[in-house]
This record gives sequence, structure tokens and C-alpha cells, in this order.
Amino acid sequence: FEARIGEVTVVLGRNGVGKTTLLKSLMGVVKVKSGSIVLDGQDLTNAPPYERVRKGVGYVPQGREIFGRLTVEDNLRMGLASKPGGTQIPPELFELFPVLKQMIRRRGGDLSGGQQQQLAIARALAAGPKLLLLDEPTEGIQPSIIKEIGRVIRLLADRKTMAIVLVEQYYDFAAELADQYLVMERGEIVMRGRGRDMEADGVRRRISI
Repeated sequence: FEARIGEVTVVLGRNGVGKTTLLKSLMGVVKVKSGSIVLDGQDLTNAPPYERVRKGVGYVPQGREIFGRLTVEDNLRMGLASKPGGTQIPPELFELFPVLKQMIRRRGGDLSGGQQQQLAIARALAAGPKLLLLDEPTEGIQPSIIKEIGRVIRLLADRKTMAIVLVEQYYDFAAELADQYLVMERGEIVMRGRGRDMEADGVRRRISI
């Protein structure tokens, strides 16, 4: 499949079909046995994860995986690890997620689940990715924060500076954001189409069987 700049490509499917493995493969955490991964004309199929970050891949893993003992500021600086020393945290991150500025000195582990998710997304955005991979960002998050995360994802896509691949179980959230959808079963893409056609195509029924 192709994830286009300025679009949200949503990946749906029941538990255990390979959605998270797909994102880990794109990030280089899991090696692929066949096929290729190309970003902006550059073949990254065999590149290590740190090289993919340098080339423009940002990854927000399932479960957030922030550094609980580090402050919010230090977590964001970790997102800049591929940049030259002294690179400043982009002020835009605090515009997208104002709560992070308020809690800049707090340890990541002291934040709520929703705040940790915002921190994880901001950390991935710090390096200015061309491709943003999001693995179930709504998992265990309160509704008000889900709405805020959805707003940010749409805003990022509409800026036309990156492609976004979103793995999601929450159908309504996915349908609201999807420009393109993919449905997976047993490690394969079995349905695809435009986000506006998800209901007519019977995607909700397909993933709930």
C-alpha cells in the first residue's frame, strides 16, 4: 500500500491479525521476509530503526512507552536524538499539546494516561517526520483526550507535510479521520478504499465478525 502525504491511512482489523507487526516492520523493529519499504524514493527495507528516524519515520508505539523517570522535557529531547546537539524542542509541540508546557518539569510517569499519549506523539513529532506511525493512540484514554488527539492528527495531515498511518480498534475514531482505509486479516490486507466509503463498504461489519 501507499501512504500519501497529507492523508491519514487507517489500518483496521480484529486483534492478532498483524496490525502492530505491520507498524513494527515499517519502523524496522521487526525484519521483513519479503517486499520492500520505500520512503520518499529511498529504500529503507534493511535500514536499522535509528536510520529510519533520520530519514523521516516517527513512531508512537502501542502502550506509549515514554520514559517514566525522565521529565516531559527530557522525553521530548529524546525525540531529538537524531538531530545535532543543541537542537531546540520545536515550540509548535507546545501549541499542539499545551498541557506539556504546563508539565514540562514533571516526570513522565506522573502524567495521566492521556497526557502520556500526548507526550508520546509529541516526542515522535520532535524530529519532523515525513511518515508518522500511530499504534492505537486511543487505547485506555478518556474521551476528552481522544477528541483532542483526533484534532491534532487531522491538523497534521491537513498541513500536507507528512503521511500518517494510524492503527486503530475504535471504529468511529478511525472513520472520522480516514482518508484511506485498509482492513487486515491473518497478516494480509483484504479490503481497502477511501475513508468516506467505509460505511457503505461494510467495514464495521467486517472487523466485528
